[in-house]
Amino acid sequence: MTEPLLSFASVSKTYGAVRALDDASFSISAGEVVALVGDNGAGKSTLVKVMSGTVVPDTAEIIFEGRPVRIQHPNDAAQLGIATVYQDLALCNNLDVVANLFLGHERSKLSLIDELEMERETADLLAELAITPRSLRVPIGGLSGGQRQTVAIARCLLGKPKVIILDEPTAALGLAQKQQVIDLIRRLQARGLAVILISHNLAEVFAVADRIEVLRLGRNVASFPGDPRHQDEVVAAITGAGVAISEAAQ
Repeated sequence: MTEPLLSFASVSKTYGAVRALDDASFSISAGEVVALVGDNGAGKSTLVKVMSGTVVPDTAEIIFEGRPVRIQHPNDAAQLGIATVYQDLALCNNLDVVANLFLGHERSKLSLIDELEMERETADLLAELAITPRSLRVPIGGLSGGQRQTVAIARCLLGKPKVIILDEPTAALGLAQKQQVIDLIRRLQARGLAVILISHNLAEVFAVADRIEVLRLGRNVASFPGDPRHQDEVVAAITGAGVAISEAAQ
């Protein structure tokens, strides 16, 4: 077994009387796609926020590339190489593809924004990822939902991350657009990136995940290989049906 690229252990977080995470754990290796699943309130969002540095846990042991680290701010995560693409994408509809990719990180030459260099880098990156918007200069608001999602993912790659967290990347997309995103996840994996996928859609999870981690009530309850034969077991773990059956048999 290779050492995980990133691991979290003993992660706890409370909000008043609510225990959002209770001794949770998570790990992922380079080139692995791991899905994090669970019902609403299971702790997925809180764990993702801990990973991305937007929430500081009460307790946590974090190991990145074999050494202990602290993540207490989004900049800490970014410096380690952890990038997050949230469900709202945070794209500017009135700006074009190039401007969205480089927003806040514009290339400059002789104190002027280097539009040609940014367009070249955008074209090279999108070609490498097989992303094909009809134009690099079309406003983002004019693209399909699937294209918008792929542009948001491409944008985070400019920082050369090692881990990418995708929060419900196919929500509200049509079938063809969902397939675009799934194909892109496979290409990210082929680049050796670790991909953390948060999704309620188990069909998509089984289509792309190497491993599935189930959270319920803030705790890890099960881990499964990404094999569709385990779908009923994953559903039982999510809902707690397996626990109920076990308790009834006692």
